[in-house]
Amino acid sequence: METAMNGTDRRKQILSMIRGATKPLSGSDLGKKTGVSRQVVVQDIALLRTEGYPIVATARGYILNEARQAVRLFKVRHGNDQTEEELTTIVDMGGCILDVMVNHRIYGKMSAPLNIKNRRDVQRFMDNLKSGKSTPLLNVTSGYHFHHIAAEQEDILNEIEAALKEKNFLAELLPYEQHD
Repeated sequence: METAMNGTDRRKQILSMIRGATKPLSGSDLGKKTGVSRQVVVQDIALLRTEGYPIVATARGYILNEARQAVRLFKVRHGNDQTEEELTTIVDMGGCILDVMVNHRIYGKMSAPLNIKNRRDVQRFMDNLKSGKSTPLLNVTSGYHFHHIAAEQEDILNEIEAALKEKNFLAELLPYEQHD
């Protein structure tokens, strides 16, 4: 028996399909591909918009109104006290931290959208952490975690990679992790 995808995973899949599409995708098509009705897709699109994703509804379907960007998966490791340094290093070089993900040996993959684009976003994130109500996902995996990072071009991602390596934040991305 196939289990239904939860809302968070479904929205990630919808975003991924729209981001990767070469033409607008209709709500009906997205619904068929994710196993839900068109109306659920409309609600998911509204939630994605509140998270800051510039999804536009056209007469032919949904598109993502953002410049095509290069995206790369980075595996990093550091302690809580270096979180702000890691994030500011990335945004100061022109990167956008799309998400954070850990691969826990018991619980499996856990991820959360971040969409951190600038120092203001970094400060907001750090203030939320300092409230003491939550801790970073890296705490459940001895500091190891992943980020999808977007930039205007591959060269910027190369520079970010070099800076993270220089600061000893970069961890080796294993072959089976490169497609996550």
